Amino acid sequence: MPTRAHTLAALTAVGLLALTGCGTEKAGDSDARPAASGEGHTIRATQVSHVTDPHKATGMTLLEGPVLTKSGDLYVVDVTAPVGEPKVIAVDVKTGDHKGVYTDKTGAYTSAQISPHDGRVYLTEYQTGDVISIAQDGSDPRTFFSGKVDGSPMNPDDIAFDDDGNLYVSDLHGMKTGEAEGRIVRIDRDGKRTTVLADKLAHPNGVMLDPEQKGLWISELAKDTVSYLLLDADKTAVTTQHEAIHVNAGVAQTDSIAVDAEGNLYQALHGRPAMAVFSKYGERLGTVEVPAKEAKGLQSATNVAIKPGGKEAYMTVSGPKGGYVYKFDALAKGIRLSNGG
Repeated sequence: MPTRAHTLAALTAVGLLALTGCGTEKAGDSDARPAASGEGHTIRATQVSHVTDPHKATGMTLLEGPVLTKSGDLYVVDVTAPVGEPKVIAVDVKTGDHKGVYTDKTGAYTSAQISPHDGRVYLTEYQTGDVISIAQDGSDPRTFFSGKVDGSPMNPDDIAFDDDGNLYVSDLHGMKTGEAEGRIVRIDRDGKRTTVLADKLAHPNGVMLDPEQKGLWISELAKDTVSYLLLDADKTAVTTQHEAIHVNAGVAQTDSIAVDAEGNLYQALHGRPAMAVFSKYGERLGTVEVPAKEAKGLQSATNVAIKPGGKEAYMTVSGPKGGYVYKFDALAKGIRLSNGG
């Protein structure tokens, strides 16, 4: 099983290719059998759509960045899509139909999020370190941010927005085995000012504001931990930081994070098609699982979008079998912040 680091390392190969041209259970039903000890109850997910197959050019597919648009479609990104294949895909969550929305020659996009400031879809580009934005119909691509942060380039993964439109980005910063050089970077909504909020992190992946927008939840993939960073009033500095949750994930690793209106955390797992659900106080509330008969060939549940005002949650799941969207019922209603990350 490839690790997240191996998968992202393969993005370099994607870039080279670009340059050379080259059930019966309902979503949300709890399983009658308890989950493994310490995992809370099982929240069973059901398949919505088979979106992608492994690409011949890259040998893999990896769906990320689910976000619901104003039209009701679920946008996902295919991190390893080569030239000529859709990199942003719209999924009709009612029918499962899907279509390409955006592509380009070089991008390796690891997340998608909609800005509350301008309503555009923002994409993090792992290889170049750029953040680009597109209109919700896939037109009008613009480079929002490009360049170095404190003297070195980013390898951005996930993204979150506060209500004012400022961005909070998890920066894998090279992601070398055994090194803890990752960062959490704030980018002001005009794209001109950057601030490193935290550094020396072990491959930070998930980043999400709490419902009150007083602090950030972040996950460190190489440590299987979730930390809480309390922010100052301006959200430009961290006042306190502590490791809040250790995720007993075995061979899996902590990927993206989402929150619901009650502050519950949905921690995606790379290396297992499941999500761990915790209260804001660290209590393991449950585990979102795909049906066992469908799990073969699926390796990771990377991210989730919970519909604002509802409990419908859409999880991106990938592996050698392909890239899928699964649906489950969240424990509480979604909010803007829960809509992707």
